[in-house]
Amino acid sequence: MIEVVDSAFVTSAPNIALAPENMLQNEVVFMARSNVGKSSLLNTLSRRRSLAKVSGTPGKTRLINYFGVTLLNREDGQKQEAFFVDLPGFGYAKVSKSIKKDWEKNLTQFIAKRAQIKLFIHLRDARHPDLEIDASVDAFLQESCQENQHILQIFTKIDKLNQKELSRLKAAYPHALMISNSKKKGTERLLHVIYETLLTEEPCDTL
Repeated sequence: MIEVVDSAFVTSAPNIALAPENMLQNEVVFMARSNVGKSSLLNTLSRRRSLAKVSGTPGKTRLINYFGVTLLNREDGQKQEAFFVDLPGFGYAKVSKSIKKDWEKNLTQFIAKRAQIKLFIHLRDARHPDLEIDASVDAFLQESCQENQHILQIFTKIDKLNQKELSRLKAAYPHALMISNSKKKGTERLLHVIYETLLTEEPCDTL
């Protein structure tokens, strides 16, 4: 069993130039449209209720937030130090065009050029699995993924689906993880995947 035994906010950065110095490739990036449940999931994984601030206003967070975490493998006692990186939500509303342009530029540069990233976690709402914006983000990740980086798709809020809808989603996206933050489903599996990915030396791949 993998658990986060320590976690703390480290810093915020508006762009890649001001991101913290890091000699390791141990950053796990969480990205999603606004209101998909990204902050809530980060809090669940870290077992802290307010590590990441949950906002009711889409697009309010405009900074790249870094959290230092320690993952523990309960089976062998080994620990893995990492950064959980919380990106601003995309697909936001009610911001000016100039802010949106700068925001998108900073995020795309960070995603494409930050070599310290080991794993991109793209969260998608299980109730709206085929949105064009998510498809565009996935295509950009596939294009930008560097050597030894990985991509993981996660569908959140699966508790909102009936069994038939969930089965259809799993068939359409067989490699994605299914998560219900409110029901605590899938979070243990996610931590295991994160831990194992941080240890791997395999080239760019979609998990």
